[in-house]
Amino acid sequence: MIHDDHPFQTPPADRDPVRQFRGRLVAPVTVVTAGEKGTEAALTVSSLMVAEGEPSSVIALIGTSTDLWEAIDASRRFVVHILGSASRGDADAFAGFRPRPGGVFSGVAVEHGEWGPVLVDSPNRIFCGLASSIELPFHHLVEGKIEKVEVADLDDPAVYFRGEYRHLEGK
Repeated sequence: MIHDDHPFQTPPADRDPVRQFRGRLVAPVTVVTAGEKGTEAALTVSSLMVAEGEPSSVIALIGTSTDLWEAIDASRRFVVHILGSASRGDADAFAGFRPRPGGVFSGVAVEHGEWGPVLVDSPNRIFCGLASSIELPFHHLVEGKIEKVEVADLDDPAVYFRGEYRHLEGK
């Protein structure tokens, strides 16, 4: 028998209330990249915010046991890309939810720059130098000083809400 619910989903009574609260926040879908060619790493990151100022900065939570954290720590630089809705498959691959034979960068147009790998098809991005990090139990709270910004039109960004991708409604 086919059913509507996910067979591995945590029953409602056992769900973490903090995770439930977080799931009710509309989250951006970004991919953070770092490292040099051959040691590059990437991760889909939704726990992030950008602060304007002099200097402007980005703050993100990066898992302590991820290749991305190791690449950021080693290179002291990283790139944050905003994904469009059409790149949701890439978001899943970089998050480790969808396997990609040949590695997470396989089939993705990438240019290597001084801040790390640049996803060619995601033209909205910031280039950052690592300003500080604080180790938390499962994450590093990473602060990056924004050193360069590239923006382009983006009418249909990838957004995440209550466990799934959503589309923004027009005005």
